[in-house]
Amino acid sequence: MVTLNSYSEIDYLLIGHITKDLTPSGPQLGGTVSYAGLTARQMGMRVGIVSSWGPDADLKALDQIPLSGYPDDRTTTYKNIETANGRVQYISDVAATLDYHHIPDAWRSAAITHLAPLNQEVQPSLVSRLQSDHLYITPQGWLREWDEEGLVSPTDWPEYSFILANASAVVMSAEDLGHDTARIEEMASSCPVLVITEGRNGAAVYFQGEYRRYLPPSVEMIDTTGAGDIFATAFFIHYFKTDDPWEAGRMATELAAFSTQRRGLHGIPTMEEIEATAADLQRVRFNE
Repeated sequence: MVTLNSYSEIDYLLIGHITKDLTPSGPQLGGTVSYAGLTARQMGMRVGIVSSWGPDADLKALDQIPLSGYPDDRTTTYKNIETANGRVQYISDVAATLDYHHIPDAWRSAAITHLAPLNQEVQPSLVSRLQSDHLYITPQGWLREWDEEGLVSPTDWPEYSFILANASAVVMSAEDLGHDTARIEEMASSCPVLVITEGRNGAAVYFQGEYRRYLPPSVEMIDTTGAGDIFATAFFIHYFKTDDPWEAGRMATELAAFSTQRRGLHGIPTMEEIEATAADLQRVRFNE
């Protein structure tokens, strides 16, 4: 693993909790920062992760990505239970919150900053303190609360208008917003670029008063874990490189669909998938 003190300049800064996910096959490394960090690295970015974790976190998959923050005595732990009425989620052992002073000086000028809260662990005030020209957000963790037993449920997001107005682009799921069309349209009017993911139904990109829908290719889905995080990261990076949210939507939809054909972190896009998707986009652009 890259040592915690080996800080150098990075391109893609991620802030959020690394998690331990309890699955039928045993504990697995999880969290948006894990999936996003590995995806960004595959797409050629120099990545740094600001997080908090405990001694039970198996970080081998992140051994080429420098981590900052501080070890805790616990790792944020999730357990997902699939039911006939959808997923039921429990959280336990929540690690420490993350704030500005956890970010190494050398990382504060990263070209891209991606705030990736999962459980209210990222301080919303970071939005006003970070000076990144490209502030990207996956806000699902600001829309969650949990009871004494750890049962996760939706909650209000009082800071949403301030955060959306200061973000360069935001990706969130329709499920996070209760599939509330009016709320989605209200948020789209407050944000330069808003993307709403809808699982098997693809995604919708809202930009400058317009929106376009993107349907995923037909694939055999084995595991959707992390697909939304992979989508968001692919979208952010391609949007950063091209300044074209429509093309970024195509890129992200394709790579997220590919990821569902493998389990867990094995769903991280391969170089072959990234290159093939980029080539497909180039052909589409040429034909247009």
